[in-house]
Amino acid sequence: MNDDRSTELDRMRYTKNTASSRLALLAIVFDVLFFISIYKSDVKTYYYTATIGGSIIYNLVFLLAVFLCSEGVKKYQTVYSWVMIVLGILQIARIFIIPMDAHRTIIGSEPVMGNAQFIFTVACLALSAVCLFAGAVINLKKSRDLSAHLASLQA
Repeated sequence: MNDDRSTELDRMRYTKNTASSRLALLAIVFDVLFFISIYKSDVKTYYYTATIGGSIIYNLVFLLAVFLCSEGVKKYQTVYSWVMIVLGILQIARIFIIPMDAHRTIIGSEPVMGNAQFIFTVACLALSAVCLFAGAVINLKKSRDLSAHLASLQA
C-alpha cells in the first residue's frame, strides 16, 4: 500500500465521516421541504385523514432516525448505513402514498395537488432517498477500508 493511502486511512481513525453525515442531514432538509409542501395545502377536507396523521408521525420518526444515523455514520458504524438504506427505500415508497393519491384526486373542479406541487414533492422524496443511499454507500466503503487498515496494523 502506498504511503499516501496508508496515511489517509490512518487519519480516518481520528476524523469523522462528515460526507455521509452531511448527506443524511441533507436528506432531512429534502424531507422537510416535502412535508411543508404537503401540510401547507388545504383542499377542503382531503388532508384531514388518518393517512396524514400517520404521515406526520412517520415524519417525526424519520427525522429522529436520520439524525441518529447522521451521528452514527460519523463514527464509521455500518449498522447506520443499513438503516439509511431502509429509510431511503421508505422515502421512495412514500411517493406512491400521498403525492400520487393527491395528484389523482379531484375535489369539486380543482385537483388536490397540481402538477407543479406533485413534481416538487416527488423530487424532494427522491432526492432525500438519493442522499440516504449515497451516504450509506460512502459509509460502508469507508468503514470497510478503515476496518481493513486497522486489521493490517494489528497483523
